[in-house]
Amino acid sequence: MNKIKLFFEERAFGVCSRLGEKLNFPIDSIRLFFIYSSFVTLGSPIILYVSMAMMMKVRKYLRKMNNPVLFD
Repeated sequence: MNKIKLFFEERAFGVCSRLGEKLNFPIDSIRLFFIYSSFVTLGSPIILYVSMAMMMKVRKYLRKMNNPVLFD
């Protein structure tokens, strides 16, 4: 079970952990919110999750473009 959890934590976008850090909220609670709300609303939070992940990737890319000396 730990291998599966580690696999998803390494390869996921990190949206839940980033939200947890910003909001000072437990990461597991945020993950459970996305899972349960996806079941209740038939997957609409997945759109929110993917859009936040894309915004994070774009921001990271723009930061690299503005400061090419840093390799984040």
